[in-house]
Amino acid sequence: MFRSLATTTTLVLALSACGHSPDPVEDVRPVRTQQVSRHGIDNTATYSGEIRARHEASLGFLVSGRIQRRLVEVGDHVAVGQSLFQIDPTDTALNANASRTQVESTRVEYLKAKQDYARYAELGRSQFVAKADVERMQVSMDTAREAWRAAQANFGVTANQASYTTLRATTSGVITEITAEAGNVVGAGQLVVKIAERGEREIVISIPEARVDELRNARSLSIELWAAPGRFYTGRLRELAPDTDAVTRTYSARISIPDADEKVGLGMTGKLVVGMRGDDRLRRLPLTALYDVDGQPKVWVVDANTSRVQLRKVMVAQAQRDTVLISRGLRDGELVVTAGANLLHAGQKVRPVDASELPGARS
Repeated sequence: MFRSLATTTTLVLALSACGHSPDPVEDVRPVRTQQVSRHGIDNTATYSGEIRARHEASLGFLVSGRIQRRLVEVGDHVAVGQSLFQIDPTDTALNANASRTQVESTRVEYLKAKQDYARYAELGRSQFVAKADVERMQVSMDTAREAWRAAQANFGVTANQASYTTLRATTSGVITEITAEAGNVVGAGQLVVKIAERGEREIVISIPEARVDELRNARSLSIELWAAPGRFYTGRLRELAPDTDAVTRTYSARISIPDADEKVGLGMTGKLVVGMRGDDRLRRLPLTALYDVDGQPKVWVVDANTSRVQLRKVMVAQAQRDTVLISRGLRDGELVVTAGANLLHAGQKVRPVDASELPGARS
């Protein structure tokens, strides 16, 4: 009986031993990493803009009327005094003729009043007329003289208006914009044509209000044309708008290009590269390294001894395309996870791998 009980107990223990499961294997997550370093940080910002002339003349007629002739096209080179547009001169010519007639009429009235006063003055000295009559004739003469002068001034205005029916170039340059056509009725002062003067070129950009100080304190400014990549021109901040645009809420800035050559054409698209002063605190990381927790940017830092990760809060100084500059929270030499950050948890063991080894990578 005792032998049977011992046998049964041994059998139960043997079966229990056979059913014991081993400890689970720890999951080691493959990730991409990058060593923190200040080396190679290019602290720059870029803005797109349009090449414009340093000086532009916006011209319009000084009188209103219907445009009769258009004498230029966009892109034409013009000289000072060259005719650009003409409006119908009929009305201004009629006004000038009417004013000329008025001048002659008032001149005759003045001469007649002058003769009458001379006659009354002579009679007054002989006491044939009263002194009051002489004074009345003098007032009539003075009034007629002032009316003649006013008519002469009015004739000068109408004569000038007759000459204003031809719009002429006030500077030498190239036509960049035309806003009216033959047959259009334009008002006095309405923009009709723009002329870009020959000489210095500049690039016009729009800059966010948060980046204005960076532009003012830039270490260097350079311009690269999209039509000529690799060729950089020196830039110099010439003008910064004192107020923002009402729609875009950005500041307009004009950067002159002193060394512009014939390749810098009007209307071309260019890129302004703003070189900012270096900051030893900055460290560059890929944008994928950031792991946002409750609105706080953090990164996974790998312990060099245990290969385990811990979440650390960092301060982002600036975002540049697909990278970020970190100003606080990291030290040189530390290893940071740059891909796979959203799959980790605190204390997890990781294994640095190439991009091709990550889950979902194409073979």
